[in-house]
Amino acid sequence: MATKKAAKAAKTGSGGARRQSATRQREIQQEAQARNREDEHPQAKKAAANQNPSKGAASKSGGKAKKQPVQAGPRRQPENPLPPQHQAKPGHEHALAPQPRFLAPDYEGSGKLQDMVALVTGGDSGIGRAVAVLFAREGADVAIVYLSEDRDAQATKAHVEREGRRCIAIGGDVKDPRFCEQAVERTLDAFGRLDVLVNNAAFQQHGRSLEDITEEHLQETLQTNIGGYFHMARAALPYMTEGGSIINTGSETGLFGSKELLDYSATKGAIHAFTKSLASNLLERGIRVNAVAPGPVWTPLNPADRESPKVSEFGKDSDMGRPAQPEEISPAYVFLAAPVCASYVNGVVLPVMGGPRG
Repeated sequence: MATKKAAKAAKTGSGGARRQSATRQREIQQEAQARNREDEHPQAKKAAANQNPSKGAASKSGGKAKKQPVQAGPRRQPENPLPPQHQAKPGHEHALAPQPRFLAPDYEGSGKLQDMVALVTGGDSGIGRAVAVLFAREGADVAIVYLSEDRDAQATKAHVEREGRRCIAIGGDVKDPRFCEQAVERTLDAFGRLDVLVNNAAFQQHGRSLEDITEEHLQETLQTNIGGYFHMARAALPYMTEGGSIINTGSETGLFGSKELLDYSATKGAIHAFTKSLASNLLERGIRVNAVAPGPVWTPLNPADRESPKVSEFGKDSDMGRPAQPEEISPAYVFLAAPVCASYVNGVVLPVMGGPRG
């Protein structure tokens, strides 16, 4: 277990690395946006329309655009069109409009995770924040890992503490194996144990073609989305015991693919395979490994990736005709983490997509 001196060194030493990573992500974003602007030159649009005349006809007739959004929960969730908006990477929840819903006010805790300790990567915002809050409502102390979104991370910490549980926020880059070890050490120093690891941090940037994905872009996606999951699991496992669990965030893109998310989809498919493989590997140790595969969810990941008009229509072509809110996804993580609910659930990829096709 790390000493307080080592924990302090980890906290200060990761600052430069995580700022560099955030800067690198913004550079990848800017390059992708520049290529997209070139592709959308009027002549290119005209040529594309000539090659696919049926596309215009489908737009005029409405197609999926006329789908009525489905509301199936205790309260109505935001629907399209969302306000057009765009953010520089890595994106910030406090700047989103509408604010993602993560509090799940109709969800009542019942001690399913009482006195357990969870570590959630990407816990500053989106699904990670919603999971941290519900874990706390179920009785867990929570450590959240985030890249550089200090304001959002502190907001998540405050919400966890409002649930009556303890929380620490750890800034750093999951691409760095040593940082992952330090994050686990700081969690142990703060809470004395580790029961649940949620791998949720992700990098996503659309690319129109394989040739548009630079080596830097590819490595950022691979090393964050699947490398980071390996690093965190490897760091956590020596301290996890029977009854513990690992939950990985997959995606519908890992099940169905996505033509403009070639690298991201590949990593999500890898996460699904990693989940099943690690579940078999850890079975005899009594540590369960599962994944949640969400469909479109309203988080900072989206406006920090797409152009404003596309963000406005995000999720409208899903089975439910709207994006999910984080609070509609987080109960699945509680189910998988809680031994009282899921002691015989191991190696599953649980689709939470609003329908069979996402």
